[in-house]
Amino acid sequence: MHLAYPTIVAALLFSVGVYGVLARRNAILVLMSVELMLNAVNLNLVTFDIWYRDRLHGGQVLTLFTIVIAAAEIGLGLAIVLLVYRNRRMVDVDRLRALAEDSTRPAALEAGPQPEPGGEKAGAVEEAAP
Repeated sequence: MHLAYPTIVAALLFSVGVYGVLARRNAILVLMSVELMLNAVNLNLVTFDIWYRDRLHGGQVLTLFTIVIAAAEIGLGLAIVLLVYRNRRMVDVDRLRALAEDSTRPAALEAGPQPEPGGEKAGAVEEAAP
């Protein structure tokens, strides 16, 4: 098998992933595109590991690390997407510029904590004057 075939497939996978990250608006599709790019990297690592006939199989070991990192990334990414959907009822990446709350908050919450009735030392024992 020639080295060109898997590298061309990996380049096509990576370019489809880059297109998906840049052109898609849905956060789930962006995460899927990132996974495509990681799989293209994994294909290159295994291909060059086989081509160079490394005794330590460094490419395959790095591929396993990449798979573990990809699993953690997709878990955290889906958790963030689900929380954003729960709060905003959308996962449109272009409309989610800031992760701050909407400006529809009540004015009492924006003003900060309110002082307790009866002054600052309400409920505290007053000191005796000397």
